[in-house]
Amino acid sequence: MAYIDDMGRLWDMIREDLVKEMGKDIAELWFGELKVQSFTGNTLIMSVCSDFRSMVLNAKYKQDLEKRFSAFLGFDISIRVVSTEKKEETSVRDLLAEDIASEGSGGASEQQHTSHDQEKIPQGTEGSHLQLGSTLPAFNFVYNFDNFIVGSSNKFAHAACLAVANFPAQSYNPLFIYGPSGLGKTHLLYAITTKLKEKDPDIKIIYIKGEDFTNQMIESLSRQEIKEFREKYRSCDVLLIDDIQFIAGKIATQEEFFHTFNALYENGKQIILTSDRPPREIKTLEDRLITRFEWGLIADIQPPDFELRTAILKRKAEQVPITIPDDVLTFLAENLRSNIRQIEGAIKKLGAMSFLSGSQITMEAARTCISALLGGAEPVNVTVDKIFASVYKKYDIKREDIVGESRTKDIASARHITIYLIRRITDMSLPSIGKIIGGRDHSTVKSSIEAIEKRMAQNPVFRAEMDDMVKEIKGS
Repeated sequence: MAYIDDMGRLWDMIREDLVKEMGKDIAELWFGELKVQSFTGNTLIMSVCSDFRSMVLNAKYKQDLEKRFSAFLGFDISIRVVSTEKKEETSVRDLLAEDIASEGSGGASEQQHTSHDQEKIPQGTEGSHLQLGSTLPAFNFVYNFDNFIVGSSNKFAHAACLAVANFPAQSYNPLFIYGPSGLGKTHLLYAITTKLKEKDPDIKIIYIKGEDFTNQMIESLSRQEIKEFREKYRSCDVLLIDDIQFIAGKIATQEEFFHTFNALYENGKQIILTSDRPPREIKTLEDRLITRFEWGLIADIQPPDFELRTAILKRKAEQVPITIPDDVLTFLAENLRSNIRQIEGAIKKLGAMSFLSGSQITMEAARTCISALLGGAEPVNVTVDKIFASVYKKYDIKREDIVGESRTKDIASARHITIYLIRRITDMSLPSIGKIIGGRDHSTVKSSIEAIEKRMAQNPVFRAEMDDMVKEIKGS
């Protein structure tokens, strides 16, 4: 289930703090084998391999653990410790079933999953098969259009989703959203379901992952319930499939989905799909499905630019809540360029570090956090050094001349090129680039970028030269 790794890392940090407070021997005795099992709604299930330890943890330490996790996450959670001395699968499965039943009474989960989606849990199945035709979100957060932060990289997809939510099966059908993982595609799907449920509580909505669609179809076949499977999917009002690319290459699944798509489309029902790439780039996806996916609107989401990353960081910090100094905020926005999940991970880790240490967030803490999250990717300052080196190699202009006051033609040109390359490759803010280039203001930086872009538009040879430099710097 999503976010289990994040919860596991948070538990490692909390456990280290417990060792400091209680001493290694006592902490290891009670918490050494305690593991994160699942996180559904606002219930965290943890497991330990002893009935006695489970009893003691629930009686003596449960409230303290709940306070520690809740303080970090920014909302109250409930913890249950289960014993694996008996069958682990049964105890955890029963608790998950209990959680699903209780969430049917309302809240964010009900906005995404209707109660009639539930079925009896067959023996031996895992959590991903608890509901036919729907999956549970990792957190009980309310994902809606109001808390989706819009920027230049996602505004088209956001507008398309809002139109579909207001006028299902009228504006764009199907709606196909694509982009790399962690950029907000699933958030938009949840936002659509929330909006639709607000307008019509009785609307039949099915949200499913592409991989789960395949697994549930196989399960239905093995249990001789394919008729019920088809009736369910072909009778809904709105079908949302996340990561549809996972059905590619699966002949039987594509055949089944082809007929499901046709049935829904012909009956005027809304279909919304997401993928990590556009339809024609999904290998082994049948041509007839590609054609149908292109009947409606295709919208892409790109990685967030500096301004959007900054806005997201501020919003996530408010939700935890933690206070991040402006210089640290800029540092994080300049270095965390991959996706929103990476940004969320940074805020969570900084929040945990601040909470457990009782200290304020510093640049040193941010650098430590970044080094782990980048996973070997180089920080921005290293890339900037490479850019200066590349400009020197190409034009024989030293770094000290570029950041200096000289306005000779050759140095000024190299300065403009350096500024352009920094902006293009790192997406740093204009003020931050100005500081690197001898403390120049953002208007000067902007003028330099515009001058190079104008020159590229007028001179194809110069454009190719800039493109080659970018490839060389990124590949070095």
